[in-house]
Amino acid sequence: MAEILVVYSHIRWPPTATVRDSLYAFEKHSKARCWYLHLGVRRVPAWLRRVPFDAVVFHTTLLWDRVNPPLLERHLRKLNGLSGVGRRRVALPQDEFLQSHALVRLIDELDIDHVFSVSPESEWDQLYDGVDLSRVGFSRVLTGYLAPDTLARIEAIVSAGGERPIQIGYRAAQVPPSLGAHGLLKTEIAKRVGEAATARGLAVDIATGATPPFRGDDWFRFLASCRYTIGVEGGASVHDPDGRLEEAVTRYLADRPDASFAEIEASCFAGLDGGLRYFAISPRHLEACATRTAQVLIEGSYNGILRPGEHYIELRRDFSNLDAVLDLIVSDSERERLTAAAYRDVVASGAYTYERLVREVEAIALAGAPQRAPSRALDALAWWARVTDRASWIKVALWVRVASSLRAFALRVFPDRVLDRIRGLVAGSAAETAAFQKVDKGGR
Repeated sequence: MAEILVVYSHIRWPPTATVRDSLYAFEKHSKARCWYLHLGVRRVPAWLRRVPFDAVVFHTTLLWDRVNPPLLERHLRKLNGLSGVGRRRVALPQDEFLQSHALVRLIDELDIDHVFSVSPESEWDQLYDGVDLSRVGFSRVLTGYLAPDTLARIEAIVSAGGERPIQIGYRAAQVPPSLGAHGLLKTEIAKRVGEAATARGLAVDIATGATPPFRGDDWFRFLASCRYTIGVEGGASVHDPDGRLEEAVTRYLADRPDASFAEIEASCFAGLDGGLRYFAISPRHLEACATRTAQVLIEGSYNGILRPGEHYIELRRDFSNLDAVLDLIVSDSERERLTAAAYRDVVASGAYTYERLVREVEAIALAGAPQRAPSRALDALAWWARVTDRASWIKVALWVRVASSLRAFALRVFPDRVLDRIRGLVAGSAAETAAFQKVDKGGR
């Protein structure tokens, strides 16, 4: 039996369904035996080095910690304990337009030999400048997939839902201007469609920014209560390889909180918007297909999976056809056809499941893996690895509860200058400090 080690880090509780599905897809679908190491709350145990791993998978959750320099350094120190472990090493990064220099460093220092990228191939040279392409291979994958357990829960929610009282529903977090004009489309579509639909008297539930996030399956319940949802491809049109652009924008907005995007662009990243075309379909598009919610999407490629007029209603980037789109929503004549086609081609086809992702990773990571005889010693270690992995989540839950209590206490007791210092020490960057401030204020 082949052996795979999945290394991850996720200090949030409870983890979202997307994180759980992505992380434990290997355990559910791999033909190999999967071991897990939660580096966020654990060190590399000495006994783990005794396992003859055929592959080490560095999960998205671990690679995302590159945006926090102090945390990244702690991870790298711990990962010295895995030096030489694994015949093949692969990475599953996302949001590669952020801190790509740190990502390139990780690929080099962790001796990764294959990257499963979300980025279009046309952008690899820019995003991975410095990577030895003669040594490191690349494949393109999706930002998220569908999981059988989640689909079963979604089906139960849809079946029990009945009528859909919301004509247009949408949620999006505030995106920093440093991601470029494409990133801002997430909030621009909410504003433009929300205003126009409300003026027509449509029942809308559209919110961005400080709206509390959905917990558990409440996101699927929300989608199932909507006839239509709106959206745009994930990604960015500006490349921020070392975080300096986001820090510059944060400083600029601190002095000019009401500045327009044009002013921010001219002062912080003039001429850079549009230099990157990092666009990709997001999990929420697949989830809308699963809940049979019709989609109105800004024109784009959507990885070739969703096609305008067949799976969704296309909204032009300049919103010039918004009135015609709202006419279709009011008539509701196309919804059943669109949702049936999207469900058939995306969900029922089984073409976009986590099992498919695991197979793609295994085809690279386990190619040429040797056959091994059964080993009782390895069986015992594997059992213990599973126990310690599940225990690590208990540690995360306790840590989050304690940290929340300490945060509430600090907000009541410490002055703002002390809080700013603490945030800076914990976050390690202006971008992360801004994220801490948003959480403290009750934002998403």
